[in-house]
Amino acid sequence: MASILRQSEAALIVGLVLAAIPVAAHAQTPASCRVPERINPPRAGSTPDPDQMRRMKVAGYTLALSWTPQYCARARDGDSQCDIRNGRFGFVLHGLWPDGAAKDGRSAGWPQYCAPAAPVNRAVITANFCMMPSVPLMQHQWAKHGTCMARSPENYFARARAKYEKILLPDMAYFARQYRVTAGQIAGASARKNPGMGIDMIRVQASDNGMLSEVWICLDARFRPMRCPAGKAGVSPNARISVRADY
Repeated sequence: MASILRQSEAALIVGLVLAAIPVAAHAQTPASCRVPERINPPRAGSTPDPDQMRRMKVAGYTLALSWTPQYCARARDGDSQCDIRNGRFGFVLHGLWPDGAAKDGRSAGWPQYCAPAAPVNRAVITANFCMMPSVPLMQHQWAKHGTCMARSPENYFARARAKYEKILLPDMAYFARQYRVTAGQIAGASARKNPGMGIDMIRVQASDNGMLSEVWICLDARFRPMRCPAGKAGVSPNARISVRADY
């Protein structure tokens, strides 16, 4: 009888521990997202400055996800990502960035501003606003990164959205309730939600005062998760950080 009771107590403890683990949440922004009725597309495209242009073979990609509560703590008034009339955002897409081939296992930089950038049109903005709720950011990401991997804004954002919508992330409200967590805990919880992804395929970014700002996922040339090259930006897995809950 005592043995049965001990087994029952153990099962109860395991159940409580599992219940405390943050559940998965898609990276997509919430259903409350509302595309503004008035959208002002960029009036013109851009031609890169020769000093900015950097072409190189693309060997992989970085999917950069921005944590909105921290972004909005520092954003200027009027930023569409922080306007609650557009919705309350969690992780949104900062960008999908092509990376150059690693040298000796270390990051070797990235291509940028590879060609003149046409203006992002209204249809593209409307289709992707809930993923990247900023028109200026859309134009910037397309000009700086998209021109090095796609022929049009439509193609660039379609590729980015395909990856963004598949990513599962842990419930950040759980981490926000903790006084301090480690970057490794956030990376590990994120990796466990995505089959085939390991903790070494994720880089966590934090502000100077130790607040979670972004999660980066390293992808190979076929857009599959891969181990991040040594030297890839990110805080140490042992770094203790905090998670801002709201904005």
